[in-house]
Amino acid sequence: MLVDSFQRRITYLRLSVTDRCDLRCTYCMPERMKFLPKSEVLDLEELQRLALAFIARGVTKIRLTGGEPLVRRDMIDLVRALGRRIGDGLEELTLTTNGTQLAQYADALARAGVRRVNVSLDTIDRERFAALSRRDALPQVMEGIAAAKAAGLKVKLNTVALKGANEEELPDLIAWAHGQGHDVTLIEVMPLGEVDGDRIDQYLPLTAVRDRLERQWTLTPSDHRTGGPARYFDIAETSGRLGLISPLTENFCAGCNRLRVTTTGQLYPCLGGGERVDLRAALREDPGDTALDAALDRALAIKPERHAFRIDRRGETPAQPRTMSVTGG
Repeated sequence: MLVDSFQRRITYLRLSVTDRCDLRCTYCMPERMKFLPKSEVLDLEELQRLALAFIARGVTKIRLTGGEPLVRRDMIDLVRALGRRIGDGLEELTLTTNGTQLAQYADALARAGVRRVNVSLDTIDRERFAALSRRDALPQVMEGIAAAKAAGLKVKLNTVALKGANEEELPDLIAWAHGQGHDVTLIEVMPLGEVDGDRIDQYLPLTAVRDRLERQWTLTPSDHRTGGPARYFDIAETSGRLGLISPLTENFCAGCNRLRVTTTGQLYPCLGGGERVDLRAALREDPGDTALDAALDRALAIKPERHAFRIDRRGETPAQPRTMSVTGG
């Protein structure tokens, strides 16, 4: 089994299939983002082999991420291949998407064994969406969410709380989502990669958001868990569930059960750390899994106890130079 030096068992892999994205969200990347050459990206066979090696070591949940995973042409082939392992070592296969391509692929995802998806949605206002993502794509996203629901997929919305941008809209977005039968998770902006601006102008502590929501609604702590870092609350007035992911105001590293692998095969034991192990080299030097297993053991040995995220002064250097789309969301 995969157990790190702090006796945390790793059961959850976030596997990036591409660093490319068809949106340019202001808190995530610069407008003129430079993406990796396709020659550096793991091919379909390598992604599948990597995932199976993790399953063999006790990983029971895999989330496919990007960038935007559904812009990769052979993405559904990978989903089908991994979906065949559900019930055979793998308990759940999910993905995170911005929703722009979801209408096209929702049925195929459901047929392949995906039962739920996370859709990144920071606003339901079309003008604000265009400003935040630098693309006028809200109608496609809404169509994708509706298609996922029609296909029988459970949809959870991920919303980055942004000071002065969607701050005032958060209650309306939550109420709308709950009315549609979708859970919502609010996330604090993370200091990863350079963006066109200063993150201190974007950072909205979720402690302040929760205080405001509790003046409007009744929030009751929930026992619901999905394997990720979110803490959940039931809202009586909306009959829905709200998650909070607060890497800056309330550290959750003690229960970390995750590893992240980039689309180039770099394993990052911690989202906020610079430690990494090259799994692509291990894959290509050894047709068996001996080198890969040794690389996984090295990753467990260097996984830090906690990240060191902070946003507390103007002009601060990001915790890591790589963007979230490079690491895998």
